[in-house]
Amino acid sequence: MIDKFERPLLELRNIRKNYGNFEAVRGVSLSVAKGEVVAIIGPSGCGKSTLLRCINHLEKPSGGQISLGDENIDCDGTGTMLRGRKLALYRSHFGMVFQQFDLFQHLSVLENIMIGQTVVLKRSHDLACQIARQHLTRVGLAEFEHRMPKELSGGQQQRVAMARALAMSPKILLFDEVTSALDPELIGEVLSVIKELANEGATMILVTHEMAFARDVADRVVFMDGGKIEQVGSSELIFGSPSSERLKSFLFRFRGSEA
Repeated sequence: MIDKFERPLLELRNIRKNYGNFEAVRGVSLSVAKGEVVAIIGPSGCGKSTLLRCINHLEKPSGGQISLGDENIDCDGTGTMLRGRKLALYRSHFGMVFQQFDLFQHLSVLENIMIGQTVVLKRSHDLACQIARQHLTRVGLAEFEHRMPKELSGGQQQRVAMARALAMSPKILLFDEVTSALDPELIGEVLSVIKELANEGATMILVTHEMAFARDVADRVVFMDGGKIEQVGSSELIFGSPSSERLKSFLFRFRGSEA
């Protein structure tokens, strides 16, 4: 439950995202405390990934407010606006790991993890290298630093992407369906790293279709449908005693597909 944590690190208030006349995200409000793991589940196309991208302004929200610590962002255009260097600095507070690995194919594993540190955070080459190696060790890939992305498996590339996000020292880690592009036998190695991060107290928001993983690792689970939050609560509540009929239907179909 959120009350066992500190005051919210991140607050979303009435976040909306429109594409023309289509409302992809419809007035979502959510608080995330420091050290909390929040999993967002729901059917495909319900707005989960769009909401995640609105949080770090990869998608500019159409309305609402975002508070990150003491910084307040008014997404209606009447308050603080994010542009240029200010936008880059805001995004640096989030470590985003995508469905696709998005590694630079012409750079080595080590260089992929260093480049954001030197360009965005202005760290020295030596410091960036040191930090990159620390996080490669953390994800179990210390011996792969000189390899090129094409020489790695999908699971290894995703772990490099996670090391790259961690190396930026983010306040919050955002995971967008990070196992969806992986073969089934590679999923476990990625989820084990995320579980370790959760055990270490990292603040994370996970968009996932891995229901068993969401149940085991999340402090709270958010169920979205039709661009809005249908139900939110502890993993025990969401999976053990869902009150929303839509959530019951979703979980029933999911469990049926696992059988």
